[in-house]
Amino acid sequence: MRAGTVFGKMAAFGKSLFCCQRPLNSMFIFGEKSYNTDMKHRAVSEIKQEEYEMKRSMKKMTSIALAGMMALSVTGCGGSEKAAETTKAPAAEATKAPEAAAATEAGKETEGEPVTIKITWWGGQGRHDYTQKLLDAYSAEHPNVTFEAIPSGWDGYFDKLSTQAASGSMPDIVQMDYLYISTFAKNNTVTDLKPFMDDGTIEVADIDEKILNSGKIGEMQAGLPLSSSILAVSYNTEVLEKAGMEAPADGWTWEDYIAMNKAVADANGEPSALAATGGPISDTNIFNYWVRQHGGSLFNEAGNGLGYEDDAITADFYQMWKDMMDENVAPDPDEQAQIATLGYEGLPIVTGTAATTIDWNNMTSRVSSINDKLKLALPPTTGEADSKGLWIKPGMFFSIAETSKVKKEAAEFINWFVNSEEANDIISGERGTPVSSAIRSYMVDSGKLNPQQQDMFDYVDKAAAVAGETPAPDPSGIAEVNEAFANAGNSVFYGQVTAEEAAKTFREEANAILERNNK
Repeated sequence: MRAGTVFGKMAAFGKSLFCCQRPLNSMFIFGEKSYNTDMKHRAVSEIKQEEYEMKRSMKKMTSIALAGMMALSVTGCGGSEKAAETTKAPAAEATKAPEAAAATEAGKETEGEPVTIKITWWGGQGRHDYTQKLLDAYSAEHPNVTFEAIPSGWDGYFDKLSTQAASGSMPDIVQMDYLYISTFAKNNTVTDLKPFMDDGTIEVADIDEKILNSGKIGEMQAGLPLSSSILAVSYNTEVLEKAGMEAPADGWTWEDYIAMNKAVADANGEPSALAATGGPISDTNIFNYWVRQHGGSLFNEAGNGLGYEDDAITADFYQMWKDMMDENVAPDPDEQAQIATLGYEGLPIVTGTAATTIDWNNMTSRVSSINDKLKLALPPTTGEADSKGLWIKPGMFFSIAETSKVKKEAAEFINWFVNSEEANDIISGERGTPVSSAIRSYMVDSGKLNPQQQDMFDYVDKAAAVAGETPAPDPSGIAEVNEAFANAGNSVFYGQVTAEEAAKTFREEANAILERNNK
């Protein structure tokens, strides 16, 4: 019998956003590698970046004070010589002032005034690199704007963010997730974006109302969705062919899914059925799909309790994965802990020993430069024709800190990020399918998409046809609920309790957490 749990305790965001002292070690699913930058290299590159900006400002920006440009500080993922080179722009663009001279909160004119925007996001190395290019490109068009970049891995991201919020030092722009946007909104640590939408600073005419409203908590627009995502099974075509298996067909069942992965596991001697980097229980996204397939909803409408009554739904989910683990079809918790250290680029499906992983539909696009043999399929079904388990999920949001002193400038950048062709040429759908219909059309028509990116776009249309309603953002206390879900599941996987006992425990703990946090 294995002892202990491989998933660490997650911070109790729902209980109190400002009491998060423990690392979110259990938040591996859909996570990515942490970004570790060599400090010496970073320091050298920052000097080169400053030298470049000084020369540009001397030659082309006589209307802006030299001291303002020397304040450039792009930390975190900003420290590469390559990143410095990406700031080059035609003279006409480099001298271009912001199109509108907007008043700051203090009532001062901001045109031409130096502004530093702190921005943080989670992601892997590839996302860090291209996001820095985005920041450089924006600064080239808006020479008065510089960025302090704070990249991160998923693990521990929200723990750090809550600490910053508690101290009033949260970055101006924060990448926000559907799991936690409700918690941060209810704690008044992010600002309402609706005024910026109303005055046209952030243009939302091309964004579907349902997706736009996914960032709305009560009457407050707590975040602007950057992309849309849908759960998908990514599969490795070469691995399946070697095992003599055909690609998944629409409408395949969980029994088909298990049989396919068992055949691959028997052939390779390694687990084949993956669930991103953290396994099937490190948060409740895959389980949410399972519950919806069985006619329920994970949470009730008030958010103060679970939304389904039958504990067999939970028990069957735990038992299915335990059986796969026992037969070496899926990684057991110890193996999963090792996989979690690899990041997306090192997942067994990418390196060629696993056949499938359940993730969001941008997974294959994210790793296409490493393995272009991955394709997307609809997730397994229960066999019920009218199952509406899938839902279109906002991939992530940008929110603005309530404490920010540069809210207007931050909103202008968010608008550029979402609505400009230039920005989306750089992003290339890595964060998910763009929310702007105009940008989606532009990218499809541009001919610039690689096969995996095109597959990601096509998958959205296929999945949307069978998807149900998008649920409300997860209620306050979701981190504690995720922790309870993982602990109960691991107790089954380690053989400590039965699946039925674990399901009962999860219900009791989840309901208590939700009631406490959503009165």
